[in-house]
Amino acid sequence: KNKVGPSLNHLFGRTAGTHPDFAYSAAMKAAGTAGLVWDEATLRDYLHDPKLKVKGTKMVFVGLKDDGDITNLLAYLKQFSK
Repeated sequence: KNKVGPSLNHLFGRTAGTHPDFAYSAAMKAAGTAGLVWDEATLRDYLHDPKLKVKGTKMVFVGLKDDGDITNLLAYLKQFSK
């Protein structure tokens, strides 16, 4: 379900800013239109520094600095992708 953020089920391979019924920022929609698709590399960059990866995002998450934490989060999210 969409809540504070969009549902993260089936995130890998999804174009940024396209999950139905979620109010994305203009910056996130523009990133998707420009070709940003979520895969391990793009998510790793985003999770490390969301505001650098998608300038103007409204997401208040400051990012994860520990690469091990990011690796663990990606492994968790992969369980819910196709």
